[in-house]
Amino acid sequence: MKQDLFSLANYDFDIPEQLIAQQPLRPRDSSRLLIFNREKNSIQEKIFSDILDFFKAGDVLVLNNTEVIKARLSARSNKGAPIEVLLLRQKDRDTWEVLVKPGKKARVGQELIFGSGKNKAEIVGETSQGGRILKFTDIDFKGFLKKFGKVPIPPYIKKEISSPDDYQTVYAKTPGAVAAPTAGLHFTKGLLKKLTQKGVEIAKITLHCGLATFRPVKTADIRDHKIDPEWVEISQETCEVINRAKRLGKKVFAVGTTVVRTLETAASQEDKPEVRSFSGETNLYLVPGCQFRIVDVLITNFHTPCSTNLILAVSFCGLDLLKEGYSRAKRDGFRFFSFGDATLIF
Repeated sequence: MKQDLFSLANYDFDIPEQLIAQQPLRPRDSSRLLIFNREKNSIQEKIFSDILDFFKAGDVLVLNNTEVIKARLSARSNKGAPIEVLLLRQKDRDTWEVLVKPGKKARVGQELIFGSGKNKAEIVGETSQGGRILKFTDIDFKGFLKKFGKVPIPPYIKKEISSPDDYQTVYAKTPGAVAAPTAGLHFTKGLLKKLTQKGVEIAKITLHCGLATFRPVKTADIRDHKIDPEWVEISQETCEVINRAKRLGKKVFAVGTTVVRTLETAASQEDKPEVRSFSGETNLYLVPGCQFRIVDVLITNFHTPCSTNLILAVSFCGLDLLKEGYSRAKRDGFRFFSFGDATLIF
């Protein structure tokens, strides 16, 4: 029976708790790699460092160089109620869109107090998604986050990480993300050096992973989901590297769904496959049937059920093949989610 590609039920599944990775492997590139060959409709297993074998000289590896900020904050209301704050997106120098918990204790007009009381923020608005708008009062934000902030690891990771660097790629450079582009966590500096020595060009974009990255789809028809905007930037230099590779028939490898969304956002609307420099917000939502104009190969993690990341992976790989791979991964004890193993789809 033909499956309804747009039914949320096709993207919902259970993952045994023992398969949810609680800490990263060391070295990072020693994780397992499940490889999907779309042309042959086949699946095979290797180690992540074996990814070298899939590149040829002139191919391009595109990385997301966003840096995760310490976006988790503990506050209290002016009535003394404890409030958890997760920074989502900076709107201007002193104003942030945030999530708060519990929401009923955080109403517009209230003041939130951090630490001893010298650092404060006023709740000046609400968002359509149930978040809040906070306006901070005379704060050195960099120093404030260093002192009070914590790394915003996902709730399915129950253990505190041993180092903030565990939830950061080795090439992170541009602060602004509140979730890591986790496909990139598998790369080591040594592996990147070997790729360069093989003649692979490495290009970088920035997408600050925010609410869109982790908000699950809840609509019965996945097309009805509204994806939250995230800030992206792709430079002219990166565009030139990618466009040259496309002209020469080389492959573009995207590390993670954030890179895919950035490149496809920046894709020219003309017939030839090329990207143009872009800086701004994207709410591009890729579902089955969409056209991938720039990306040839996707390197990504095993994604959470009902996520836009999973739906993008299905759109690139095909539902039946990806389902078969996920079933095999569960059977064979692969590690899932942020600190888990990886997939390569070509």
